[in-house]
Amino acid sequence: MQIWLKRAYDPPGSQDGTRILVDRLWPRGVSKQKAKIDLWLKEIAPSDSLRKWFNHDPDKWEGFKEKYYRELTSDQNEQMAKLKSTAEKGRVTLVFGAKDERFNNAVALKEYLEENLS
Repeated sequence: MQIWLKRAYDPPGSQDGTRILVDRLWPRGVSKQKAKIDLWLKEIAPSDSLRKWFNHDPDKWEGFKEKYYRELTSDQNEQMAKLKSTAEKGRVTLVFGAKDERFNNAVALKEYLEENLS
């Protein structure tokens, strides 16, 4: 399973494989044509309350991941199955809109997938 990460504001690449947007909201200022998203899994993103609580605060990172992982195992079965099925077919790039490239839901989701679906 090859999982890559890329900001929605970075140009798509030929090696991205299946591009999956993993944010609840479409990234501002990015057209659907330019983004070249193959699949948008809105419901796999953290809940609004968790996203607002976290607010990309590095001090809350471990707590965010723990809470997000709980959401992934309890609420996202259909979305997770779709993501897993897609990842098993080849390379996927999780696309996200956050400015912070180290502390965001796509990074946490990639870690979760690598730990639980390999």
